[in-house]
Amino acid sequence: MSEAGDVPAESSARWAPDSWQQRQALQQPSYDDPDELARAGTHLAQLPPLVTSWEVLALKQAIAEAQDGKRFLLQGGDCAESFADCTSPVISNRLKVLLQMSLVLVHGLKKPVLRVGRFAGQYAKPRSADSETRDGVTLPSFRGDVVNGQEFTAAARRPDPQRLIQAHAHSALTMNFVRALIDGGFADLHHPEYWNLAWVEHSPLAAEYRKMVAGIGDSLRFMETLAGPIAGFSKVDFFTSHEALLLHYEQALTRQVPRHPGWFNLSTHFPWIGMRTAALDGAHVEYFRGIRNPIAVKVGPSVTPAQLLPLIDALNLDDEPGRLTLIHRMGNAKIATALPLLLEAVKRAGRRVLWVADPMHGNTESTSNGHKTRRFDNIRGELEQAFDIHAAAGTRLGGVHLELTGEDVTECMGGARGLSEGDLDRAYKSMVDPRLNYEQSLELAMLIVRKSVGGATVAGTNSE
Repeated sequence: MSEAGDVPAESSARWAPDSWQQRQALQQPSYDDPDELARAGTHLAQLPPLVTSWEVLALKQAIAEAQDGKRFLLQGGDCAESFADCTSPVISNRLKVLLQMSLVLVHGLKKPVLRVGRFAGQYAKPRSADSETRDGVTLPSFRGDVVNGQEFTAAARRPDPQRLIQAHAHSALTMNFVRALIDGGFADLHHPEYWNLAWVEHSPLAAEYRKMVAGIGDSLRFMETLAGPIAGFSKVDFFTSHEALLLHYEQALTRQVPRHPGWFNLSTHFPWIGMRTAALDGAHVEYFRGIRNPIAVKVGPSVTPAQLLPLIDALNLDDEPGRLTLIHRMGNAKIATALPLLLEAVKRAGRRVLWVADPMHGNTESTSNGHKTRRFDNIRGELEQAFDIHAAAGTRLGGVHLELTGEDVTECMGGARGLSEGDLDRAYKSMVDPRLNYEQSLELAMLIVRKSVGGATVAGTNSE
């Protein structure tokens, strides 16, 4: 984030979907053919949107309710999607995990859960360096399937504008399948057994989960015996999100629609700004300030109140309900010192935000065999501290943001099966960051319930 200071005068200037191009745009690929990039952008701008404006506005209203403590946000999915994983088993398993987690949360928190998938567009990743060197050969860094290929060859690593079109197509296929599953009753509470994953049949958490499902089923049948079929249990609302990193892609899918003023990013319901691109005077903040979507910003341990408050003003000057979510990702070792100052500053300023915890990104480390991993104890520790810190500050932790998968992976150490460093070689599949597997995700959902029911959350809004 940029240093402290007033909101730039340009913030009040006329906005357009391409006005970001007058600012410094970080983490953008270096395309070698501007004309090819322009043609890809023109093609994208003519393709149908991936989401609708009324879905976007419905999500904004739901986030406003989460800000008031009436809902809990569950946001999760892959660190970076791959085109190769756009398959029915991968998509349905990812959806199953989120549905099962939301069932645990609804049952335990006794409030609606807002389900947001980190997919159908999460094809780009920021990188710490523009290039990578191996055996004396230097090539562009892999920035996700939307930019280039992972193979270490000159052809694969060339940023290719045509991949923008491919990303739209794979996102559309993913959205189509998710919508079809949900509309077809895949999320029906009468049949949570649809959500089971075969490989976790012997999970240490399976018995506890089956008992919970049985209890919900008994309650539902009892209510329907008395009152007849109850509408709303066969379907759920489900939304998508991704880091809006590649601004040429986002610009091409930013549209005006009939009956609603302003501009909507129709590549996703819920775009967010990552820590590396949240400069107050940068291109990403300029782009985000003009779209009507609910938006989020990642906030790390180095951010100060003097940096955060002007950023909030730039992105939500009118303090619109449901507009702004702050996702803190501090790390287990730093959250106790870094988070309270920010909570107090935002509370004192009376700004309306939804606070969400990302206990993943501040807890990444490398093992002796070169794997990036995360220790479940650190993830759990940061999340537990987050609940306690919000309770002490008189604010509310209103959601979680997780990197997870429904595949049988061994990428994060610890959890119900006590995965060790040696287990990582068995099924490490992530292209970029380590993800929670099903068991670890479900265990975290149960932890959230225990912390909430145990009194770690408090009544009232974040700005009280």
